[in-house]
Amino acid sequence: MMEVLKSKVNAFWKEEDGLGTLELILIIGVIIIIALIFKDQITKLITSLLGKVDTKSNEFFPG
Repeated sequence: MMEVLKSKVNAFWKEEDGLGTLELILIIGVIIIIALIFKDQITKLITSLLGKVDTKSNEFFPG
C-alpha cells in the first residue's frame, strides 16, 4: 500500500502539465500590476495617440 502511495506522490510531483498555467497566471498578474502602477502615464499616452489619429483623419476626411 505504501509503495503505491509513494509512486503516486512521485508521479504527481514530477508532472509538469500545470506548470504552463501557473507561469501564465504569474505573467498576467505582473502585467496587471505594471498597468496599475503606470495607469496615469498609459492614459495620457493613449489620449495623445487618439488625438493625433483624430487630427490626421480630419486631414483626409474633412467635414
